[in-house]
Amino acid sequence: MKAKSLFVVALSATLTATMAACSAVDQVKTTGETVTVLTHDSFTISDEAKAAFEEETGMTLKTTAPGDAGMVLNQLILNKDNPTVDAVFGIDNFSAQTALDAGVIEPYAPESDPGADRRIGDLTAIDYGDVCLNADVNYFKDHNLELPASFADLTKPEYKDLLVVTNPVTSSPGLAFLVGTIEEAGDNWRQYWTDLLDNGTKVADSWSDAFYTDFSASDGKGAYPLVLSYASSPAYGEGAFVTVPGTCVAQTEYAGVVKGAKNREGAQKFIDFMLSDRVQSEIPETMYMYPVADVALPSEWETYAQRPTDSLTPDPKVVGDRETWQKEWSKLREGR
Repeated sequence: MKAKSLFVVALSATLTATMAACSAVDQVKTTGETVTVLTHDSFTISDEAKAAFEEETGMTLKTTAPGDAGMVLNQLILNKDNPTVDAVFGIDNFSAQTALDAGVIEPYAPESDPGADRRIGDLTAIDYGDVCLNADVNYFKDHNLELPASFADLTKPEYKDLLVVTNPVTSSPGLAFLVGTIEEAGDNWRQYWTDLLDNGTKVADSWSDAFYTDFSASDGKGAYPLVLSYASSPAYGEGAFVTVPGTCVAQTEYAGVVKGAKNREGAQKFIDFMLSDRVQSEIPETMYMYPVADVALPSEWETYAQRPTDSLTPDPKVVGDRETWQKEWSKLREGR
């Protein structure tokens, strides 16, 4: 009888422990840790991908987007001593050195890193592309006007009031374009920008404003047939607009673990997930960029979004002067 009682007690204890363990697992899936990711406002993953991440990790994925890539970097640096996020996505090769020099990124290198050749310090490459001007095909055809073929062409009278770009202080493509003009014009870049603005170039606050509102071949049917966008954008225009050769600058976007992150493990898992085939396959259609992994591209990219062969590739370390350039650009614009 005593042996049977001991068995019952032991069995009861085992069942209780098992039920508690099951309850704990359920609790992890419903009220587990949150991983918070700072992103630019063009970041997108599907609801299915987000659900898969949460199912696989038992964590809740939360994203916060203060604006374009410039705002992302500013937020990281402003909150350096008291970070409110765990990971960051959207730092590009023009902002990478500033982020690393500011000490806001913790070391992390994924075991599987398909974009390792694009890696900058502790930042992991997620996607890449080319910032280029896009042109409204019908406008140029209707006005019997040749497409510009270089940065220099944009200051010519025939292209007056035709171009909208984005602010290089707040916008990732805007900064890429500024760096490209400096690469091309050298010490004369300030005069180039004076001429560009005098030629009626509009500066929008963000890529979304420029592309969706101001660009004549996009949703807003705006007043500008030239817009600063990406070489991949024409894939979604079904031939309505094209990339302008000679105006492209190569860009890579990165993710990293934020120094002082409360959920460092979650940040690492987020970066791993961004490199998964599931997410990499979505990138062309959600963020108009090329995935770093070797995954199939949408068929229309072969027709409309072939990568340019003449993109400028500025040295990321040289772009460490971005803040100086941005300040000088701002003063130049305000002084007009």
